[in-house]
Formats: sequence, structure tokens, C-alpha cells
Amino acid sequence: MWLGACTSQIGTFVQQFAQSWLVFDMTKDPFYLGLDLFLGQVPIILFSLVGGVLADRIDRRKLLLGSQYIQMTCAFLLTGLFYFHVVHVWEILGLSFFVGCGQSMGGPAYSALLPSLVDPVDLSNAISMNAIQFNLARIVGPTIGGLAYSALGATWCFALNGFSYVAVIISLMMIHVKFVPAKSSVRIWTSMKEGFQFIRQRDGLEALVVLAFLMTFLGFTLVGFLPVFVQDVFKPASAQGPKMYQLLLICSGGGAVTGGLIIAALGQMKRQGRIVLLLMTALGVLICSFALSHWLPLSCVLIFASGMLTMGSASLMLSTVQLLVADEMRGRVMSVYNVAFRGGIPMGGLVLGRLIPVFGLSPTVAVAGSALAVTALYFMLVQRRIMAL
Repeated sequence: MWLGACTSQIGTFVQQFAQSWLVFDMTKDPFYLGLDLFLGQVPIILFSLVGGVLADRIDRRKLLLGSQYIQMTCAFLLTGLFYFHVVHVWEILGLSFFVGCGQSMGGPAYSALLPSLVDPVDLSNAISMNAIQFNLARIVGPTIGGLAYSALGATWCFALNGFSYVAVIISLMMIHVKFVPAKSSVRIWTSMKEGFQFIRQRDGLEALVVLAFLMTFLGFTLVGFLPVFVQDVFKPASAQGPKMYQLLLICSGGGAVTGGLIIAALGQMKRQGRIVLLLMTALGVLICSFALSHWLPLSCVLIFASGMLTMGSASLMLSTVQLLVADEMRGRVMSVYNVAFRGGIPMGGLVLGRLIPVFGLSPTVAVAGSALAVTALYFMLVQRRIMAL
């Protein structure tokens, strides 16, 4: 499962490298970068709750396979559009939306499936290892994407992503799942309400969901605006732009892999809530510092460190949530968590994409980083439920 997911994620980042660069190159407007991010993630807000109910009713592996087929089809459609030179920005944005629809069904199923593959004592390590494969892909994907984009063109970036889904489809057919949800005749809306009630009744879980949204809204959109930093802050020669963008992505991914390895090595820890809030405070300071930096070597160090803290805090937060949830409720609870965690990304991208042309790139991102640090301090000093977890 790890190998299949890693291969697929590498393909995703190969495409993302080319897609982000092309959207900004076609429009010269950071708003469209934010809009592309928004459209790719907003289906998670709209449909993940239904996906969570389905993940608690049918075989999660079959639900994941359907999600992969949708995403693979979109990748090959984009390949065809670029191959025949008929692509427009609205088509890229539209396919991003359909990919998000596939992910909205697969996301809760994947989150619910992972704990059924390991024993509870190994859950924190498994979540960290899963985060490592995601961020290892963030390093390898842009590297391959940069090489493919320079040597072969954007078409091959999208084709490679399409073929990468074969690996995860094969892995899903091979694994043996310990827990298969029982079928239910309860109405979907009733099942959703049961999930919300569980979150409200479990002490600290509701606060974690709110914190997940605020964390991604304020802290996860930095990578999405790296093409703007490259062109507006560092101002490279046109041929060097994609290489500099690739370097920053690799530094961010390298930091995230490091953070994931550290959390995996430490395993399950006491007072994880406190550690999450400390890491988030430091992450906000690092994002603010990156926004104000105009020296590339320092920016590389800062984005490496921010990637490390991003993955460390996200992994610990997710493992804390998973340990609070029972198997029969896992799909619904994780769908709500995924809506909050991933929903903050498009909302933040859309808001920052509108604010950057008005207030400037560096001030806007610096304020977002500062707000993240203040948010973590609030949950640490005022709203203290997470501190007890």
C-alpha cells in the first residue's frame, strides 16, 4: 500500500509542478493559482461527508479504486488536450474540480482503511510513514517534473501522472483488509448526524477539527504561491524560473520527510496536543520569516524548516484524532476532519490569491504566518482542551 501510494503521489506532484507553472504562465495572475487550488479542493468540502458515510457502509478498498479511476481519467484527458494544443485555462480548472470530486470519495476511505492495516500500538508510526511517502513524493515528483517539463514538455508530465495510478490500483487489489464495514439501511443524513454527535461528545475532538481548518487555511497555502515568490521576489531569468521553483519545492518536501521520520522514530508520545501547538507556533514564525526573506539560500533553509514543522504537527494531529475514534465511526469522523483539514487549503488559497494583488505578496503571507502563530497560542493559553490530549 505504501509503495503504490508513493508512486501515485509522485505522479501527482509531477503534474502539479507543470500545472501550477503553466496556470501562472498562461494568466500572469496569482488569483488563478489560488482558483486552481480552490477548485481542486472545494469538492472535498462539498462531498467528503457523503464519502465518509459510504466508507462506513461499503468496502473501503472498492471506494478507493473508484476514486483512482476518476483521477487517472482526468490526467489522461489533460494529456490529450496538451498533446493536440487545444487547452485553455478553464479546462485545467475544470479538470482540477473533477479530480477533487474523486478525492472527496477516496479521502475518507483511505483515512479509515489505514488503521485497519496495523495494530493500534503502531498507528502513530504508520501515519508518520504515510506522511513520509507523501513528502518523499514532494521531492521526487518535482524533480522528475522539472526534468520532464524541460526535456519533453508539459504533455509528458500529465501522462506520467496518469500511468502512476496503475501502481496504487494494483496495490489496492493485493492488500488484505482486517475490517469491512457492515451494510446499513440508515439514511445518509442520519449517519452524518451520528458522526457529528460523536465529535461533539468526545472531549477535545471538536477543538482538533477547528484547529485543523485554521492550520491549513493560514499555513498550507505557502507552497501553492511559490511560483509567485520565484517571479516577484527572486526575479530569475526566464530559463531559470522553473529550476528555482523546483529547488524550493524540493527543500519543502525534504523538510517534510525529515519531520515525518522524526515523528515515526519517536512513535506514540504523551501530551501530543501540547507538542502540536508548540510546533504550529514555530511554523507560523517560519512562514512569516520566509515571506520577508529576499535571499534565496535563507529562503531554502526557512522553507525546509517549515516543511519539517508542517509535517510534524499534521502527523501528530492526525494520529491524535485516529486514536480517539472507533472503527465503526472512523469513516464519518475522518470525513469531517478531512473537510476541515483539506478545506482550509482552497479557502486560504482563494483569500490569499485576492489579497496578494492588493497588499503585496510578502506582507500578505507574513500576516498569514503571524495569524497562525497567534492561533496556536490561543489554543495553548485560552482554549486548553487540546493541551490535555
